[in-house]
Amino acid sequence: MTPLDILVAAINGTPAPRIPIFCNLLDQGARELGMSQREYYRKGEHVAAGQLKMNRRFGHDNVWGLFYVGKEAEFFGCDNILYAEDGSPNVGDYVIKSWDDIAKLQVPADITAHPAWAETATCLKILREEVGATHPICAYLTASTSLPALLMGMDKWMELLMTGPADLRDHLLDLCSQFFQQEVAAYRAAGANVLVYSTPFGTHYFVGKKRFESFSMPWMKRDLAPGGVGGIVYYCGMAPFNEVIPAVMDELDIAIHYISPLADLAVAKSTIQNRLSQHGGKGLTCGVIDDIKLIHWTPEETRAEVKRMCEIGKPGGHFLFGTGVMPMAIPEANIKVMLDAAFEYGALP
Repeated sequence: MTPLDILVAAINGTPAPRIPIFCNLLDQGARELGMSQREYYRKGEHVAAGQLKMNRRFGHDNVWGLFYVGKEAEFFGCDNILYAEDGSPNVGDYVIKSWDDIAKLQVPADITAHPAWAETATCLKILREEVGATHPICAYLTASTSLPALLMGMDKWMELLMTGPADLRDHLLDLCSQFFQQEVAAYRAAGANVLVYSTPFGTHYFVGKKRFESFSMPWMKRDLAPGGVGGIVYYCGMAPFNEVIPAVMDELDIAIHYISPLADLAVAKSTIQNRLSQHGGKGLTCGVIDDIKLIHWTPEETRAEVKRMCEIGKPGGHFLFGTGVMPMAIPEANIKVMLDAAFEYGALP
């Protein structure tokens, strides 16, 4: 079975030789090709080459079409990206400096015609041609409620969200939701089949239950309604979200959840398993290792944690082993130990 076959089998609950194993190596691509971050992310063929080389060397299942999260701000006019050789590129200058700037903000009529899409399209074309039939191709999409943080900074966004004019807030969110709807359609058309819906405001960790129900949920429904939830993975950054899984499955119909390492994996697995029958028996609990700790863990500690996670996740099927953002500081030896353990303990009878 190919890695893509194994992922589909895990979602469907059908037999496979092992669980799916995802390893999200992003900025490591520049190091793999001997390039600076700036040079690496300048061209789509560089990103594709980095993803393919790392996939072949480490043997994990997935590749990424993601450059860096701040790239989404470029579609709104951001032209200042900060590069660091020991971390991910990020927005260097916000396009919204005052609330008055929101009125000037525009969503491209067609994001695939925007210069910011061109290199992403090149990367996805190469990945689709090379491994599209055999491997999951991942895309990262920021929810409408979180995208404003990339456009104005988290402090200003929280100020507008909590105390600002509701009509101005909703206008900004409407623009961000329009952008999301275009973006997810573009990624699907370009061959991405694992669509990571990044919604940090989709958990009680950042907003209370009342605000989640009255604010986050309606905007998530709006984001996802036009294109549906095929291939969508619910992800709240590294924030725990076990308490919202029932609502997300019932109201959004999302049955694939990328669980925080800060959450109780056994509780998440049980919650999802109990609701799978309502989703045609299809769904997935993605157990995520705490990859910050991977920086300093010994091989024995790494193997023990992978074993613990697999022992929780494998019973009943519908389980994937995954990582978070995999900081550049993680030693390569620890990546190998982790993946070797995942293949060993993730084997299925």
